[in-house]
Amino acid sequence: MGAADQRFFDTLRAAHFPPERNYLSAHITLFHQLPPSALDELDGLIRRIVADTPPPAARLRELYSLGKGVAYRIDSPDLLAIRERIAEHFTGMLTAQDQGTPRLHITVQNKVAPSEARALLAELAADFQPRALTITGLAAHHYRGGPWEAAFARNFRGART
Repeated sequence: MGAADQRFFDTLRAAHFPPERNYLSAHITLFHQLPPSALDELDGLIRRIVADTPPPAARLRELYSLGKGVAYRIDSPDLLAIRERIAEHFTGMLTAQDQGTPRLHITVQNKVAPSEARALLAELAADFQPRALTITGLAAHHYRGGPWEAAFARNFRGART
């Protein structure tokens, strides 16, 4: 995300995400698990994509309940097209969870009591207005059983953070 959007969502996560579960910055998940053996291949593909693709247009559409958390729903046909390009490249290597089209979102709270989640949803929804979301690049991380380790991050051509 762009720097201002990243700060906004990281601040919400710091305030509302259980600290013992808040392992990484706010993000939009395109894939849950790609084979670690394909990391170099993924990096090469991402380098090609960001070199020939402008930053995707995106909008924060609404807030929604995760039951035990809250997320912001994102509309971005451009980002879904990029995701499809990656998925096609890795056909046969995707987990069942990653074979479908994701519902793009940014989670700001998860794994709390439903009453706490409902309260935050009401609080955030009170003044929410749909708006543009800046997406500046793509990144990959290694899951380390809790903490995540950055593998790489690449910005789109012409992206402004």
